[in-house]
Amino acid sequence: MSALAPLAPGLVTAAGQAPMPLAMADPATVTDAEALEFLLHPAPLALGLSFALSLVLPFVVKPWLTRWGIIDIPSDRSSHSKPVLRGMGLAVAISLAVTCALALCVGLIPVDRSIALVVLAMIVASAALGWAEDYRGVSISMRLGAQAAIGALGTGAMIFALGVPAWWWPVGVVATVAYINIANFMDGINGISGLHGGAAGLLYAWAGAANGMPWMVCAGLALAGAFLGFLPWNLGRGTVFLGDVGSYVLGGSIAAIAIGAFLSGVYVEYLLPPLMIYLADTAVTLVLRIRRGEVWYKPHRQHAYQRLTDAGLSHVQSALVVTTATVLVSLISLYGLWASGTGSAIAGLAVVLVIVAYLASPAVLRRLRARGAEPRP
Repeated sequence: MSALAPLAPGLVTAAGQAPMPLAMADPATVTDAEALEFLLHPAPLALGLSFALSLVLPFVVKPWLTRWGIIDIPSDRSSHSKPVLRGMGLAVAISLAVTCALALCVGLIPVDRSIALVVLAMIVASAALGWAEDYRGVSISMRLGAQAAIGALGTGAMIFALGVPAWWWPVGVVATVAYINIANFMDGINGISGLHGGAAGLLYAWAGAANGMPWMVCAGLALAGAFLGFLPWNLGRGTVFLGDVGSYVLGGSIAAIAIGAFLSGVYVEYLLPPLMIYLADTAVTLVLRIRRGEVWYKPHRQHAYQRLTDAGLSHVQSALVVTTATVLVSLISLYGLWASGTGSAIAGLAVVLVIVAYLASPAVLRRLRARGAEPRP
C-alpha cells in the first residue's frame, strides 16, 4: 500500500449528468458498475477522438518527415534492415495533447483540473524533448537534465496543488527520468509501444474510474487511443517508427499520470503492475550488461522482447507476449488488491511467476525450437 494511506472516492450520479466524485472512502465502496459508468462517459471524446486523430494525422506529418529527412538508419540494436521514417510519434503526441486539452475545455474534468494541467504540461514537454532528439540530436547529459527538469517541475507543481509532503519530490523526479528512458529502451520492435500505450492507458483509465478521478480516466483513455491509433501505421506495409518523440511521450505521459495518481492517493497496486514487465525487462538487462563489463547505455539487442524475435517470433508476436504479460500482471494485482490474506499472497506469487516466465521465455522458446529441429531416430 502507498505510504500516503490513499483512499478511493465513492461515486454518485444525477439524472442526465456525468458521474461525480464524492468524499473519499474505501475502494470496496465503488462497484464495478459504477466504475464502468464513470469510465464510459468520457470514452467517446477521450478515446475516440485521440484514436481518430492518431490515425489521420500521420497523413499530414509523413510528408514533413520525408522533407526533413528524419530517417532511422539500421544499427546493431535495430530490428529492421532498411532505413525507415521515424518521428511519427509527433502525430501521436499531438493527438494525445489535443484530446487532453479538449477534455479540460469541455468540462469532462470538473475537479482536480490543476493536476490535469500539470499532466498535460509534462506530456507536451516530454514530446518536445523527444522531437528535439529526433530532429537535431541532443547530448546524453542534456537529455537527462531536461528529463529531470520535467519531473522536478511537474512533481513539484502537483505537490503544491495537492498539499502532500515534499519528500515525494525526488521520487517523482527519478520516476520521470526512469520511465522516459525505459520506454525508449523498450521501443525496439514494431507494435510494442503502440500496444503498451494502449494497455497501460486503458488500465490507468480503469484505475481512475475505480477511484473516481475524472482527470485520470480522461488521460488514460487519451493515451490508449493515441497509441492504438498509431498501430496501423507501424504495422502496415508503409511502416514508420515513433522515434524518440513517441517513446518519450509514452514514458513521460505514463510517469505523469502515475505520479499524479499516487500523490492523489491511488493505491500502488493500480499504478505499478502495468509497468512491471517493462521495468523487469529493463532492470534485468542492464544488470546483466553491467556484470559483463559492457557499456550499459550503448545500443544492444539483449532485452527479452528482442531475444524473442531472435528466437523466431515475429515483431507482432513478441509485442503481444509483452502486452499479454503486462495485462496478466495487472489483472492479478487487481485481484490481490480486493482479496485478503491467502488470496493476496497467492496473487503476489502469481505476479512473480508471470514476470519470471516472461524473462525466461526467450531461452525456453530457443530450447523448444532446437528440440523440434532435432532429427527423429
